[in-house]
Amino acid sequence: MPTKKKPQVPATPERRRELLATAAEVFAEQGYNATTVRRIADHAGMLAGSLYYHFDSKESMLEEILRTFLDELWNGYDTVLAAGLTPHETLRALVTESFREIDRHRDAVAIYQKESRHLVTQERFAFLADSQRRFEQAWLSTLERGVAAGEFRADLDIRLTYRFLRDTVWVAASWYRPGGRHTPEEIARQYLSMVLDGIAVRTR
Repeated sequence: MPTKKKPQVPATPERRRELLATAAEVFAEQGYNATTVRRIADHAGMLAGSLYYHFDSKESMLEEILRTFLDELWNGYDTVLAAGLTPHETLRALVTESFREIDRHRDAVAIYQKESRHLVTQERFAFLADSQRRFEQAWLSTLERGVAAGEFRADLDIRLTYRFLRDTVWVAASWYRPGGRHTPEEIARQYLSMVLDGIAVRTR
């Protein structure tokens, strides 16, 4: 008489986060297309079949990794944008929040930078394009307000400045390591001291 299989207990939220963190690390290091479910399972110390019990595909893992990162990013950004800060203060807060997200989700940021260009063509990842548009608008509108208020130089090319800020901040994910000698806030202050000396109007 065949024995009945014991039903598997669903992963706890903590275990699920651990598995997603492992997947994010492998995706970031190996590249999404080069990564197999078996490789993720090996890094997690489990069988590939057991991993399929928690996630139906590597696409679902990637989607959850990116959605979690972007949801947290926008929670922080929306709080900043709704705070009624000056453009100068808003820019400082957005840069600081960005470094905090790199600290929390360095692997997800690396994946986003490497993979988003081709992922946005897939319906499942259409939310990436929506987030990119919101991101661009948040930064451009902050810079435009700063110029209009006389806080930033009037001769700035707004779009070029936005691209410089975006790339200068987010490329840090390629070298930043959580738990290093500098906190995200300290790194943000150093970046801002270099950036704002170039775009802030100097008071006499």
